[in-house]
Amino acid sequence: MNPPAANAADPFGEFGSSQRAIELDLLGTRFEFRSDSAELLDLVDQAYADLPAQRLGATPAPLRVDLALIDDISLADQAEPPLPRMHGGAGLFGAVIDGANFAFAAPAARGACVSISRGLLAAHRYHARYELLEFAVFTLASRAQNLAPLHAGCVGWQGRGVLLIGDSGAGKTTLTLQALLEGMEFLTEDASFVDPASLKVTGVANFLHPRFDALRFVKAEARRVQMQAAPVIRRRSGVEKFEVDLRGSGAVLAATPLALQAIVFLSPEVSDGQPLLRPLDLATATVRLRATQPYAAQLDNWPAFERSIAKLRCFELRRGAHPREGVAALGELLGRH
Repeated sequence: MNPPAANAADPFGEFGSSQRAIELDLLGTRFEFRSDSAELLDLVDQAYADLPAQRLGATPAPLRVDLALIDDISLADQAEPPLPRMHGGAGLFGAVIDGANFAFAAPAARGACVSISRGLLAAHRYHARYELLEFAVFTLASRAQNLAPLHAGCVGWQGRGVLLIGDSGAGKTTLTLQALLEGMEFLTEDASFVDPASLKVTGVANFLHPRFDALRFVKAEARRVQMQAAPVIRRRSGVEKFEVDLRGSGAVLAATPLALQAIVFLSPEVSDGQPLLRPLDLATATVRLRATQPYAAQLDNWPAFERSIAKLRCFELRRGAHPREGVAALGELLGRH
């Protein structure tokens, strides 16, 4: 059976579109999102609207993301969509769930295309945003601006920042939650992008994903009730978490990229009355960085990043009796008294 004939004048759907565009400052630069689907532009707004402008320098031409909504509902009745498969070659980087749901980014061309089916959007909105839209945005932003993409949180004080690095379950989110409850600047929960030359860090200050038991540390009842009312998302690991939208919540979102002051590796070890922070020499910290950042360590800009971190202080942070003790230690590193 032959496939249906394409429009001979417009086989790729390039012309005559009723696309709308929205522009947002995001991850150090300007993004332009284009689609003829109001639902997909709503997805963009849900993820990235109302964030502080995170400019890293002069504003270049926007990075463009085209989004297409596909009339396919085959994933609507699945408990979880297939895991995306990663592809790369000829300057393209892709994440593919199936024939209707995929994202490809071309950083040299400063553009990406994202295809999302109605079934995925209706039944698995979190996966559509996190695994396709975010993939395109993060890939474009990091590659086009030569940023080091790190699996790390980042909080700050008065424009200075500290990276928080640890395996899943190490306590990054709980520590970050306590930091924002105490008025520190929130930049990102687990995806930080560092300019190797300036050591400025940018990120997306939209959501925090605390485990259910982390809310026991939230003493203000109104804030705890607010967080408990947040939607619940389910990670691929099966762990369920709240998805707390920090925009308009009273949290202090970092207004500009943070100037990196220190790198802190979170340890599951309890301090047992000893100081929570233990200094690490540069060689030890570098080995740990490479081990915890296997993707970033393969990129061309990693040697420059390693040379730059020689200017920083590096520490291991052990657990205290309460997360506020860890926040106090971070505050000392940032000059917060």
